[in-house]
Amino acid sequence: MRKKIVAGNWKMNMNISEGLALAGSINKYFLDNPSKRAEAVLCTPFIHLAGVAETLKNSKLSLGAQNCASEPSGAFTGEVSCDMIKSTGAQYVIIGHSERRTYFNEDDKLLNKKTLLALKSGLTVIFCCGEVLPEREQNIYFQVVKKQLEVGLFNLQPEDFAKIVIAYEPVWAIGTGLTASPEQAQEMHSYIRSLIRERYGKEIADQTTILYGGSCKPSNASEIFAMPDVDGGLIGGASLKKDDFCAIVNAV
Repeated sequence: MRKKIVAGNWKMNMNISEGLALAGSINKYFLDNPSKRAEAVLCTPFIHLAGVAETLKNSKLSLGAQNCASEPSGAFTGEVSCDMIKSTGAQYVIIGHSERRTYFNEDDKLLNKKTLLALKSGLTVIFCCGEVLPEREQNIYFQVVKKQLEVGLFNLQPEDFAKIVIAYEPVWAIGTGLTASPEQAQEMHSYIRSLIRERYGKEIADQTTILYGGSCKPSNASEIFAMPDVDGGLIGGASLKKDDFCAIVNAV
């Protein structure tokens, strides 16, 4: 049975004391109310990682970064390598979030390079894919996502691809208040799984965790997560509120 995951992406929010307080309150909740349904992951800004790792010591919660460098080390001022991320105690890294693609012009070849480095460092990759509104309106969203996966991931060997988590982001539903309907989410998740099946076979396809990311909140999480190919969520704004994030984890 494939793993259910809810990952909270804090984005560029909260100073260290605020971040540690939020991580501590979420950790306390799950110590008192262990989740039997899903693994919860906190994906924090780089400067929070080491402190949150200490907060989560002996915890059931996991820790992730929101990005990584495309080089293993060297004279790349301001960059943070996969080995650095791993050394903080993090287990996950988000690669290819729509904001990285849009604002920093990261393409699938670059994301593939990052993915290979992350896997080499022992990190589990949450690889994001998804279409923007014009692509949805032009009915080319399947082609867009197929290309993102083919270039970004499908050169991986089966044993490495088995370590990938995919997050489908309908970009038009991120921070807009719009949400893909459960049926739209299921349609794309099922399509993604079919692509994996064609490339890697039924066993790996059935075991691959595919998350939904796009204005997921406590009021709609249960309905979205009830879809057979939706295995959890990549949560943005709602992950900054302890009660909302915990409710979404419990909705799996």
